[in-house]
Amino acid sequence: MRRVLALTLVLLAGVLAGCATGSDAVDVSNGGEFRFVAGTPDGEVIDEGDRASAPEFSGVLLDGSDFDSSSLAGDIVVINFWGSWCAPCRVETPEFQQVYDEVSAEGVSFLGINVKDDRQLAQAFLDDNGIAFPSVFDPRGEIALAFRDYPANAIPSTIILDQHGRVAAVYVAVVAADELRRVLDTLVAQR
Repeated sequence: MRRVLALTLVLLAGVLAGCATGSDAVDVSNGGEFRFVAGTPDGEVIDEGDRASAPEFSGVLLDGSDFDSSSLAGDIVVINFWGSWCAPCRVETPEFQQVYDEVSAEGVSFLGINVKDDRQLAQAFLDDNGIAFPSVFDPRGEIALAFRDYPANAIPSTIILDQHGRVAAVYVAVVAADELRRVLDTLVAQR
């Protein structure tokens, strides 16, 4: 009995320690089951000559209107995969709003992709945090599957597209506002 109790305590401590780190992310590519995986501490910024075109996708925004990725043509785009249930997302998304406010006049668009979530909870999160950029409601993670060549299989994940619709940077962890701004400044300067 003591062994079972000791093992249970060790396992519980391990789970709590794993969930407490800010760099953990939730894998959504494993058939809908959530599991914690280590996120990258820094993203990967892709050299201009090595960038490939992002997949096209469409869906329905949380407000109920239709969305097509072709509407982003010509903009630098920050695509953030998030969920209201995701603790790191609750920190990151308001910071993204601050950066969005700073750069939206420079031809930079932001788009959230809300995955594995309830529509009402997701909309309440956006409303409570004053998030002005749109989010596609993607409860089954189908858009993340479209980006399978770029690891958008963890929540949060962020993919940044250059003005030609090519993947310029990929982050599979929380992105700090200053890091996001640094990459966006570089892409704006490349125009």
